[in-house]
Amino acid sequence: MSFDGLFTKAMVQELDAKLAGGRIMKIHQPYPNEVFLVVRNNRKNYPLLLSAHPTFARAQISNIKYANPQTAPNFAMMLRKHLEGASLLHIEQIENDRMIKITSAGRNEIGDEEKTSLILEMMGRHSNLFLIDEASQRILDLIKHVSADQNRVRTLMPGGKYIMPPKQDVLNPYQSLAGLANLILDNPVEADLAKAIQSHFQGFARDSASELAQVVQQNGDALKLATDWLNKFKQPEPQLRLSQRGVNFAPFDWLTLSGQKIAYPSLSEMLDAYFAEKSERDRVQQQAAVVLRVIRNELKKNRTKLKRQQADLDAAANADEYKIKGELLTTYLYQLTKGMTSIDLPNYYDNERLIKIDLSNQLGPSQNAQRYFTKYNKLKASVKYLNEQMALAQAEVNYFENLLAQVDLASPRDIEEIRVELVQEGYIRQQSKKKQKPQVSQPEKFYASDGTLIEVGKNNLQNERLSMKTAKKNDIWLHTKDIPGSHVIIHSDSPSPATLTEGAILAAYFSKARDSANVPVDYLPVRRLRKPNGSKPGFVIFEGQTTINVTPDYATVQQLRTNKSQ
Repeated sequence: MSFDGLFTKAMVQELDAKLAGGRIMKIHQPYPNEVFLVVRNNRKNYPLLLSAHPTFARAQISNIKYANPQTAPNFAMMLRKHLEGASLLHIEQIENDRMIKITSAGRNEIGDEEKTSLILEMMGRHSNLFLIDEASQRILDLIKHVSADQNRVRTLMPGGKYIMPPKQDVLNPYQSLAGLANLILDNPVEADLAKAIQSHFQGFARDSASELAQVVQQNGDALKLATDWLNKFKQPEPQLRLSQRGVNFAPFDWLTLSGQKIAYPSLSEMLDAYFAEKSERDRVQQQAAVVLRVIRNELKKNRTKLKRQQADLDAAANADEYKIKGELLTTYLYQLTKGMTSIDLPNYYDNERLIKIDLSNQLGPSQNAQRYFTKYNKLKASVKYLNEQMALAQAEVNYFENLLAQVDLASPRDIEEIRVELVQEGYIRQQSKKKQKPQVSQPEKFYASDGTLIEVGKNNLQNERLSMKTAKKNDIWLHTKDIPGSHVIIHSDSPSPATLTEGAILAAYFSKARDSANVPVDYLPVRRLRKPNGSKPGFVIFEGQTTINVTPDYATVQQLRTNKSQ
């Protein structure tokens, strides 16, 4: 379903139960539209994500790791000034809309009591996060500044008075249950009912309106069916549904969703699993802009070089033709005179058929013959050089295609290591003379069905460290056959067939062949890996491998993520 007003109600209830009464300890803004408040309550830290992203706007407790920028944005600094150390009083939903209000109390710089609120508006591209002074309702700051030229209805700049978004002519379904029941009775057709629900009642996205319309088609009292369905949002049973159409989330069993069901203990954990791919990809694209530009430019340059070299190599394949023409001119030299532009001579290599040979009218007969021999010798000499250069260019193309695949697989914290690698290899210029040691990210850990630890590298530096330094010599190494992808290590010298298959599924999933079927995966003991001198990070050679075919499966990967070591 969508993160609509109904889902917001369920999420606010979960957040308020876990966080109300806690203290805001830390504030981070790792991404332009997203803020993390670390709230400590009941002796536990909860990272509360407030996202005003135009596509993925939401509020949840998120345990997905993030990397903070070296310099905190201005909005984060303002939040720290007013909220750090404050008590989080309560979290509430504004009516049944996609708006969340987080009220906190603390002390300002001079020690006076201060009551502030954070208001998250989840309105698509108009999503925003406001810091409001409760006493004056003045906007202290907001995550997206919008000038008066862009929005003349409301003031969306610091210092202005906070005004609610324009109210729509719709009813809160929790306060108008009788009206909802009458609407159901007046619209017996399911499709018409879904449209009517969405247009008359607050908080319904298209999918939730369709779901309720299907629920009330069952025999029974319309008011009771609608009431029971709405009350389920107060006692959610979070789940992901995996089908051929993709992955969907729901707060409880939905009639309009099919496919495999994965249950989660909380809405936040469910959203972490759902957005692990979607929001991560978007965050990676934001942080990897420079890296992607370098990779794509290098790919384009080397592919163009390969085409040019291939054309030169094709021309060199015709070198023997120049040799034949030179020999024919030498044989029939007596027929040539200076000033001729061409001549037809019998080719004794081809049944005396006449062949037309172009001549330079500025050269004498022997000089024209020598010109063809010179071309022949140059082309023959260039073949070896061209083959060497094409091999180098192809290696560069393979390297950058592998990096491009790694960016697609990387989490935001992995991008820095890819950038460092490009700096080390000379593709990106070091911004400052002072060398800063990057934070070392760790391979992602999974656990097989029998509890065996499986690690997956997400970039070349991780791959090299995992395969050549961390793994034991008898551990099993896996990689997709001739396809860019991650290094996978099964930390066992004799894994079970099921564990080996699960490791192969991880190798196929974290590769360029993620969306393919029957992906070939090589595996062998780590001791058989070799790294050639001078080769790029993550590059290894090996022999004696065994190949198995598997089909990447998202559900299996998610299960391996949530498994615990036995």
